Amino acid sequence: MASNAIGPDSAIADDYLAIEARGLVKRFDGFTAVDGVDLTVPQGAVYGILGPNGAGKTTTLRMLLGIIDPDSGYRRILGAERPHDVAHAIGYLPEERGLYPAMKATEAIAFVGALRGLPMKEGRRRAHEMLEAHGLGYAADRQIRQLSKGMAQQVQILGTLVHRPRLVVFDEPFSGLDALNQQRLERMMRQLAADGTTVIFSTHVIAHAERLCDEVAIIAGGKVPFAGPVDVARDRIPAQVRLETRAADGVWRAALPADAERDGATWRFSLPETGVEPLLRALIEGEAGVLSLSIERAGLHDAFVAIAGEAAARALDEEKPEEMRR
Repeated sequence: MASNAIGPDSAIADDYLAIEARGLVKRFDGFTAVDGVDLTVPQGAVYGILGPNGAGKTTTLRMLLGIIDPDSGYRRILGAERPHDVAHAIGYLPEERGLYPAMKATEAIAFVGALRGLPMKEGRRRAHEMLEAHGLGYAADRQIRQLSKGMAQQVQILGTLVHRPRLVVFDEPFSGLDALNQQRLERMMRQLAADGTTVIFSTHVIAHAERLCDEVAIIAGGKVPFAGPVDVARDRIPAQVRLETRAADGVWRAALPADAERDGATWRFSLPETGVEPLLRALIEGEAGVLSLSIERAGLHDAFVAIAGEAAARALDEEKPEEMRR
């Protein structure tokens, strides 16, 4: 991708966090939808906001973008305290998709870009290039109503990117996409980040967050009990060791942690704080006959359960597409 800047983007400083928010609160008719959310998103990251429907993801994104104002709290986007000052450098795909049905694909992409300050003529030129690059050149002159739901969503995604924003915000971007187009979108997100664009997206599907994100914010009940690197979230749960030995007993058993559980010739236990090397030494010296030893780190799903609670995790599982629950 060429330069991410358009027009006045060059006036934006480079020494900023892409997003910085502290203590964001939003209430609707006495209901607290977002309750003290803190977020810090570095430039060039792929950042996920992970939580079940109704957790406050969309409200948080809308506050960050200036679509609605927080009742209290602080936000800074691309170095600006007023989101509208940098709107031309932001791409936004809302959860509620919407394109004019009578518009042709090329015009729809150019129109979305024009809303962010990109001239229509340049928008049409870029739209043709983008459609061709994504295998949709044949749809350039088709009306939106003539496209499948998935194709229309791809057109809207391209419209979100046509002005080459520095920050792209996707609200549940994988919803409604088939598996192939989900993979294409994941590749697109990775490429955007590789090119220096910051990507933030909300999702209720843990697999997308685990595959894509450098960092995540876990949100449940309007609160963020964790925000940070995915690896740090996973490290909330000790890694598990799976050990298979030839010997059934011996002095080496004294080296196993207290939580070690046996199933035949296989043992499972938490990785000791001292690491695996002292344990392996004791096993060898004790002639345990190590057949296999593997260390299994916790997945993001397990971390989500530990951080947000089982009720929030069940809500996530219930919202998975049917094919992901099989």
